[in-house]
Amino acid sequence: MKRTFLLLILTISLQGCGIYSFTGGDTGDAKSFQVNFFQNNAPIVEPGIDRNFTQALQDLIQNQTNLELTNTNGDLIYEGEINNFAIAPMSATADQTAAQNRLTVTVNVRFTNKLKEEDDFEKKFSFYYDYSATQQLTGASLDTAMEEIYERITQDIFNASLAKW
Repeated sequence: MKRTFLLLILTISLQGCGIYSFTGGDTGDAKSFQVNFFQNNAPIVEPGIDRNFTQALQDLIQNQTNLELTNTNGDLIYEGEINNFAIAPMSATADQTAAQNRLTVTVNVRFTNKLKEEDDFEKKFSFYYDYSATQQLTGASLDTAMEEIYERITQDIFNASLAKW
């Protein structure tokens, strides 16, 4: 009796897991997605950020959904451009020099849902990374900054397009 009751509870619990999505993404009837290359149109051109951003968005959607990545005719289409890559001083020291700088990246995204046109949008997403003014933003420190920025922007794009946040 006790064993049957535990088995029943376990079965009900496992069936409940299929209903809930940990990512909150709703892909509807979509089976595929495509992420077109995000051209770098920022006034300051940092080599490779266009390719890396495009790949980061593809990876996030693949990891958080069961959609198939395709190069053409995707049910969901992400496209756009990197509009801004800027470094600005954030705070000053007593001798009027920068104590902290901020790198800001802005991406314009056009999302098209071929199966549900009311979900389509064009929107700008932006995030920043603060760092010490004594630090040069090159090499590993630039990679760290860009990874943090990509993580936030791609998650915001996912939330706006599939989680409807």
